[in-house]
Amino acid sequence: MVGASTASTTRPFGRPEEEMSMPVVTDDRRKAGTPTGRPGRSPWRPSLSTRNNLLSYMLLAPSLAMTLVFIAFPIYMIVNLSLRDGKTMIMSEVGDLPLTLGNYDSVLADPDTWHSLRISAMYTAATVTAAILVGLVTALLIRRRLPGRRWLRTLILIPWPIPGAIATVAFVWMLDGTYGVINYILRMVGIIDQNVAWFFDPQTALIGVLMPTVWSAYPLCTLMLLASLQSVPDELYEAAKVDGAGAILQFRHVTWPAVQNTAVLAMIVTGLWTFTTFDFVYAITRGGPDGATQTLAVAIYNQAFRFFDLPHASALGVVTMVLAGLVLLALFPVVRRRFF
Repeated sequence: MVGASTASTTRPFGRPEEEMSMPVVTDDRRKAGTPTGRPGRSPWRPSLSTRNNLLSYMLLAPSLAMTLVFIAFPIYMIVNLSLRDGKTMIMSEVGDLPLTLGNYDSVLADPDTWHSLRISAMYTAATVTAAILVGLVTALLIRRRLPGRRWLRTLILIPWPIPGAIATVAFVWMLDGTYGVINYILRMVGIIDQNVAWFFDPQTALIGVLMPTVWSAYPLCTLMLLASLQSVPDELYEAAKVDGAGAILQFRHVTWPAVQNTAVLAMIVTGLWTFTTFDFVYAITRGGPDGATQTLAVAIYNQAFRFFDLPHASALGVVTMVLAGLVLLALFPVVRRRFF
């Protein structure tokens, strides 16, 4: 009896009966689970990368909203206005004007458009060239361990934050044909014999506008080129001196290879800024004399606020924007090859 009782109360491997008992899955529990009777899966939770992407989009949302409001919407309004036939200064009446492509035909057929494009190209090329040269010379001087170079670093930044209108007033006084200090200095060194009416002569008006533009543009070029120069180790210059290289060969084989990529980037940034510059030209000459300084920006202003032809001005603005975009597309392979 004892043996039978023991056998009836034990299970294989000597485990008690209550430990070997398994839960019974009822029909109700099967219905509550998956079709196979397995427990239901936990709710979906985004992965860490997904959460990081969502956070990135949330942080970018304010900037994207500002871009849409202040860039995308004005571009849409300009394109829409350029496709309207008629003159109006009331934006609520733009939708009532008929659609047309005649504004673009008149812009492309207008000789003043191509004249303004030529002036803008000359103005941009001269400003970029002068700003890069002045910036490179200034950066080379600052890199040399000259006394007072810390003060020089501060002084070169002064033109950058000064508004264009203020700089324009200063240069108008300095370039005055009668009392200007520029004429006085040029007479003292023997470059000119008599005063030059910088802003009233079509041959010198663009030069007079270039001076304040270059003065405002060169600090950025200086900072960019100086950052590249400071990354060049002094050992390279010492090795070049040991090999007998003079200042010109050192610049050709050591300095310029180190800064040429940065110089290209500075040229692109300065060129785009100059191509759309309005304040210097309009405040000094208003596009004159005889259209000698009428850039595309000034031509757009004249069409809009002197002749009150907003559709024509908008079409000219779209053409200017397309030209700038084409220049960027042409330069993109150069930038990608040098920086990426």
